[in-house]
Amino acid sequence: TRRIWYGIATAHDLEAHDGMTEENLYQKIFASHFGHLAVIFLWTAGNLFHVAWQGNFEKWVTNPLKVKPIAHAIWDPHFGESAIKAFSKGNTYPVNIAFSGVYQWWYTIGFRTNQELYTGAIGLLLLSSVLLFAGWVHLQPKFRPSLSWFKNNESRLNHHLSGLLGVSSLAWTGHTVHVAIPESRGQHVGWDNFLTTPPHPAGLAPFFSGNWTVYAENPDSAGHVYGTSQGAGTAILTFLGGFHPQTQSLWLSDMAHHHLAIAVVFIVAGHMYRTNFGIGHSMKEILDAHRPPGGRLGAGHVGLFETITNSLHMQLGLALACLGVATSLTAQHMYAITPYAFLSKDFTTEAALYTHHQYIAGFLMVGAFAHGAIFFVRDYDPELNKNNVLARMLEHKEAIISHLSWASLFLGFHTLGLYIHNDTVVAFGQPEKQILFEPLFAEFIQAASGKAVYEFNTLLSSSTSPATVAGSQLWLPGWLDAINDSKNDLFLKIGPGDFLVHHAIALGLHVTTLILVKGALDARGSKLMPDKKDFGYSFPCDGPGRGGTCDISAWDAFYLAMFWMLNTIGWVTFYWHWKHMAIWGGNPGQFDESSNYIMGWLRDYLWLNSSPLINGYNPFGMNNLSVWAWMFLFGHLIWATGFMFLISWRG
Repeated sequence: TRRIWYGIATAHDLEAHDGMTEENLYQKIFASHFGHLAVIFLWTAGNLFHVAWQGNFEKWVTNPLKVKPIAHAIWDPHFGESAIKAFSKGNTYPVNIAFSGVYQWWYTIGFRTNQELYTGAIGLLLLSSVLLFAGWVHLQPKFRPSLSWFKNNESRLNHHLSGLLGVSSLAWTGHTVHVAIPESRGQHVGWDNFLTTPPHPAGLAPFFSGNWTVYAENPDSAGHVYGTSQGAGTAILTFLGGFHPQTQSLWLSDMAHHHLAIAVVFIVAGHMYRTNFGIGHSMKEILDAHRPPGGRLGAGHVGLFETITNSLHMQLGLALACLGVATSLTAQHMYAITPYAFLSKDFTTEAALYTHHQYIAGFLMVGAFAHGAIFFVRDYDPELNKNNVLARMLEHKEAIISHLSWASLFLGFHTLGLYIHNDTVVAFGQPEKQILFEPLFAEFIQAASGKAVYEFNTLLSSSTSPATVAGSQLWLPGWLDAINDSKNDLFLKIGPGDFLVHHAIALGLHVTTLILVKGALDARGSKLMPDKKDFGYSFPCDGPGRGGTCDISAWDAFYLAMFWMLNTIGWVTFYWHWKHMAIWGGNPGQFDESSNYIMGWLRDYLWLNSSPLINGYNPFGMNNLSVWAWMFLFGHLIWATGFMFLISWRG
């Protein structure tokens, strides 16, 4: 089995493969990126194609709030004649409902017909083909980029900042202004008329005359019916703030303005670094000059430029960390400040998208630490990094790890202690003796932004403050109505239950980080095993000669942290789900009262909502969603077998 395990384990460890040179490694990874992009676009083309073929997009568009969007038909050998009769009306084939939000997304960006969906699918297929060809071309001897090309940081940054981020944001602004905004006002723009339909009645005259405010005048009215000209304005670039009253989503003209601003910033940023011309910044000079005052923190950033340039693992770790944070923010923003029309009204989709993005964020962030640890084992050069921030971090690892440990212990004992205390007094029939903390600072921030329910009467929540007076007249029309409306997700009302669960989540985050940081900082060696770096990133044991060397590789820390990460995301998504179910069901009091003690969570959230899961296992409740109940069972099987191996692989 060893050969099989190692074949699987090292399939993607390209740098360890036979006959691999550094240049070859970069070229292979570069080519595989094209393949990756091709797969992504192929997959999105599939989404478009299946909805156009088997969905009900055109019907949904006519009434987004009442029609359920169809993802695709279920063609399953288990669905024979009898099953079709039992599970569906009038002999129609059973279908899967779409809970991915693609209907709302396509509707917002201007799709209206199946024909347009098919066109989009074909466009993405062609793009996939071009990318596959590009991947192949870049492996041919004539078109293989050289190592120096890959390590030319300044040129790459300039192109990525202005080209990748800047120009694409500009193009998206163009699409929003020329296609999405007219469609939201009932005016169709397609391939046939997009060059002849000006997005604004004044044309380009205000742009060239410097009279730009014209584009912000006359926005859609509060009574605008989305997708029609009723109550529509002419503004294309605005700064209204708040939401479209009917769709409960951000104003399209605000989003166009945002992307235009981003585009300008990034296109300018793409001219920042020095390349062939004598102007601009040199990254190496900036980093080398970055030394802490007084010299008490060593050589600062000296050596970082070479270290990061020459370590793919370091680059990957930084990229994963950034994307992980960005994905988690996406989960948060997609429901709190919804960009897509009518998405806020589709509760299941909101829950699915939040959960989806938080899980992805978790995997990306843990991956960042994994590659950080591999960097320390394989790529870190003590000579090059002498006395700089990386070296100082390794020298101070005991202080860093014990500090994190202290924070985790504090959070764990205090949070669990409060939960246990509250559980005990509630169990003995004295709920008034619970220790309940009001999240005062968070409530104050909400009140300052206009939340009236806490009666802090400060800034926007005070009717006499200059902020409120200016706000109601100058900017943010309808903001105070939106933030105090119980039907949306803007600044949810919070209380002691939220305070406790936020600290429980903080515990999970800090313990996950503790395990990962310890694994990475000890990856080169620890008191028990000073020569650990010679064993590589993952090793089972150093035999019976050195007791206690089992399960102490950086890989083992990563394995253990993975459980904490999954556990924490479980808490995050349970909290989000219960809080929202209480609000959507019109009974927020249930969450406020029951979430202060563990039994409340077990009884009023898990147990009371468990019947669909339990019915997924019996013949009467079986339907096309039962597979999720079986996945629940299967997930526990995976966890149990994984845990079994963790305990039994002890050399």
